[in-house]
Amino acid sequence: MGAISGQRLFGPGKLLRAPGRGIYLAAWDVHRAKVFGRCESPNGIAAVDRLVGEVMSQEPYRSARRVFWIMDNCSVHRGQRAADRFRAQWPNAVLIHTPTHASWLNQVEIYFSIVQRKVLTPNDFSSFADLEQRLLGFQVHYERTASPFKWTFTRNDLQALLAKLNTTRLAPAA
Repeated sequence: MGAISGQRLFGPGKLLRAPGRGIYLAAWDVHRAKVFGRCESPNGIAAVDRLVGEVMSQEPYRSARRVFWIMDNCSVHRGQRAADRFRAQWPNAVLIHTPTHASWLNQVEIYFSIVQRKVLTPNDFSSFADLEQRLLGFQVHYERTASPFKWTFTRNDLQALLAKLNTTRLAPAA
């Protein structure tokens, strides 16, 4: 599993004009170009657990040796308690947090940026149900057009790059 993250759709600080509050949670499997998404109201541990449970109850995730969940540092899934909660419910789930202010490392954030441009703009939703319908419809469309991410940068490439950086010294500042 590549990543899981959430984006608040309604509520304080957002420019969306629609009645209600909610969140769109999505998990992105980079190896299969599969999006698991759901709209929830309200946000919280239970909402995240429902999404993770939906994914982890399906093959190949259920029987995988390890499933890596890359998450931001939202309070709902941050820290050792969250990692322990994950392991208790899904023993093969490994929770990994991106560094603070490094959400760009999380592949699902690329998906969310596309959702922002293609679905949420313009923000002319009359209700949460209207927005949910548009989001889930786009999710189906995206899966039809997306392709799995193929890693081309190998461990050997990293070692070669690190060796090159190690031998290259910057000239002292004058």
